[in-house]
This record gives sequence, C-alpha cells and structure tokens, in this order.
Amino acid sequence: MTLPTDKPRTAAGTLRPGSPRRRRVRTGVPLPLLIPALLGLAFLIVPLAALLVRTPWQSLPAQLTSPEVWQALKLSLICATLATGVSLVIGVPLAWLLARVDFPGRGLVRALVTLPLVLPPVVGGVALLMALGRNGIVGQWLDSWFGITLPFTTAGVVIAEAFVAMPFLVISVEGTLRAADPRYEEAAATLGASRFTAFRRVTLPLIAPGIAAGAVLAWARALGEFGATITFAGNFPGRTQTMPLAVYLALQSDPEAATALSLVLLAVSIVVLAGLRDRWMSAG
Repeated sequence: MTLPTDKPRTAAGTLRPGSPRRRRVRTGVPLPLLIPALLGLAFLIVPLAALLVRTPWQSLPAQLTSPEVWQALKLSLICATLATGVSLVIGVPLAWLLARVDFPGRGLVRALVTLPLVLPPVVGGVALLMALGRNGIVGQWLDSWFGITLPFTTAGVVIAEAFVAMPFLVISVEGTLRAADPRYEEAAATLGASRFTAFRRVTLPLIAPGIAAGAVLAWARALGEFGATITFAGNFPGRTQTMPLAVYLALQSDPEAATALSLVLLAVSIVVLAGLRDRWMSAG
C-alpha cells in the first residue's frame, strides 16, 4: 500500500516522467578561476605562436638545406637515436630491477636514478666531466688503459644525452612493469622457464607499449638537450654541435637560421606528443 506522502517511483527507484524534476547543478566556470586559467594558457601558447609568426617561411627551405643547419640536424638525429639505444640497453634492466626486486635501499636507488630529471643539465655536464674526463675518476683509466677520450667528442654527446634522457625511459618502463600482472611470469616459472627466459618471452611483450613510449620520450629529450652537451662535449660544428647548440650560436649571428632550427625542434615535439596521446588517454 502506497502512502499519500510517497512520490510515484519506478521499480528502479527513479522518479517517473510526471514526477517533479531534480534541480540542475550549475557547471559554469567561476570567474576567479577562469581568468588565471586563460592567462596560463596565453603564457604557454603566445611564445609558440610568436615563433610561428616570425618564422621566415619564404627562406625556410634554404635555411634548412644550408650545410651548417643540415650538419647540426643530422648530428642531432644520430646522437639522439644512439642515446636512446644506450638507454634501452641499460635502462630497461634497471627499470625491471626497481619494479620486480625488493632489495635494501631501493628507494634511494630510485631517487638517484630520477635525479637527472631535476638536476640542472649544466651540473650534469660538470659531473660527467668529473667522472669521464681525462682526469676524471673513471676517464683517467679509460685514457691510460684504452686511449679512449670521451669529452668534446661525438661519443661524449651521446653519453651526455643518454645521461639526461634515460630517467624518462626508466620511469615509463617501471610504471608499466608495476601495472603488469606478475602471474604470467610466475606461470612461466612453474613451467620450467628461467627468470631471464620469462623476462624475454613473457615480460617484454607485455611491457612493449611502455618501452616504446619511454623510448620516444627519451629520444625527444635527447634531441633537445643543451646544458650537459655543451658542458661535456663542447660546441664544435660537425662533431658536437647539435641543433640546440646551433640555435644558440645562430641566434647571435643569424636569427633567421635560429628560428628555422627552433621550428624543427617544435615540430618534433608536437609529433612526439601526438604519438603518445593515445597512450596517455588509455592510461587515464
């Protein structure tokens, strides 16, 4: 029996079409939040828009095909790719160690691994000089035993870029490993697979998207590296002068060339963000 005070409801407990409607909640943006948000958006977009407006579009093909610009572009692409390869070879095992092995001091090790993310790149370059320079704690032995000199060489560019870019790969792969179900590895172990075989045949295919995303981020970071590179490898055209260094040098003598190179770096960054958008959206 329905009491007179009861409102008519459906079986699911919702109000019927003829019943009183619920009051709508306003979703407008408060003005004290809207104004700072628009200012923040303008703060980030206006400099990029200014770069596009001031780009010498008519002379852009000639600028990008000049020998100096092409040298810097070619060297940047090669060194960034090699630095990403180094990061993959030693960064993926490091990420697995942090995600799968419980050992004393793991938190400290993780903090040290991610330190280059917040460390000023110039400080990273000085640290590399102290470690791998001719008088460094490791570099002196490389020089005396094998005759290997890393500072102010193309190999030094690769090392400097890998130093600042590898943490991006490690963070991405470690997060993917923590999200992956470890029961697949345990099932492989019960079938007689060794831990390395399980990693190679089971874990790697599972975390391949995370590795790809981390590699792209590391490559983009290596491509734009400036401070550690100029400190550890110098700025020698054709040998250590990458695109960011060429932008810095051209800005003093040829602003149009600097703008053209900056536009290339901007285009690469947009492509990287567009390529990772689907992964970020799925993670969200």
